[in-house]
Formats: sequence, C-alpha cells, structure tokens
Amino acid sequence: MTGNRATPDRVIRTVLPAEVADVVALHARARATYYPGGLPQDGTDWTAAWRGALTRPDGRVLCAVEAARIVGLASFRVPEGAPADTVKLFQFHVDPGHWRRGVGAALHAACVEEWRADGRRDALLEVHVDNLRAQGFYRRLGWLPEPAGPGDHHLRMRLALPGE
Repeated sequence: MTGNRATPDRVIRTVLPAEVADVVALHARARATYYPGGLPQDGTDWTAAWRGALTRPDGRVLCAVEAARIVGLASFRVPEGAPADTVKLFQFHVDPGHWRRGVGAALHAACVEEWRADGRRDALLEVHVDNLRAQGFYRRLGWLPEPAGPGDHHLRMRLALPGE
C-alpha cells in the first residue's frame, strides 16, 4: 500500500515503533470485552510481542488514527510454512469506544487492498470462540469458518482474495 488511506476524520497508516504503549493499551481494552472473567494472565509480555510485530521485516501492522489517537489495529504476515500467496491476520482490534463507526471496515479494506497488491490470494485468521461480535464482523466481510478441532478455543476463518 502506498501512502496513507485517509478520510477527513481518519487516517490508516503503518504503526510506528514509538507507539507500542498505545498499541498494547488498545489491545488490552479490546480483548477485555470477550473475556467475561477478565484478561487471562498467561505470562505473555504483550509489549515485547507487539514490539516484535512492529519490527518484523516480513510483517505489517496498520492502524486507524482519529484525532491523533490510534483507534484500530491490524497485524498480518505470511505464516511460517504457508504458501507465499497466503496471509494471516494475527491481530485485529478496534477500540471498544469506536465500534460501529466504520473503523474496522475501513481498516479491513486497507488490509485487503494491501494483500491483493502483494499478490495474496488466501487470508486466514483465528478468532476466540467466545468473541461472537468479531465472528459476525468477519462473516459480514466474507470470511468463512473452518471446522474446529475438539477443545479448540479459536474459530479458524478463511477469506478468498480473488485477483482484480
């Protein structure tokens, strides 16, 4: 993707490494909405994880910015062992205070535009089984669920990216 995707109120651009604290905070706010008992404390150092995503030469992290504040995030790359025309959306979050305002749709459209420009034909993601709101969002955008394994806490979904 060349340049920023901008509207009068929103810019979609690459996240800067200096913005990692804002990214981690948004990530925590968004994830907290689908864990009824609160965010699990699994020992993940999310600052280190996001810093790694931001500096990977083979990955991208886009953000939606409104009023100089990051309100949406998308992290993606070709997953290890996958064909080169496959991309995986590893993280996709919209600040809960900005749901239903078009942030997610605009950010998703920017991702799809970039994926197609990069020759990707297949997109994958995993969404938490309890996150029904996100599952509905992805389905509305054309993502299809794949069969889940027993005891799986994530639903795998796929989006075909036909060439233009």
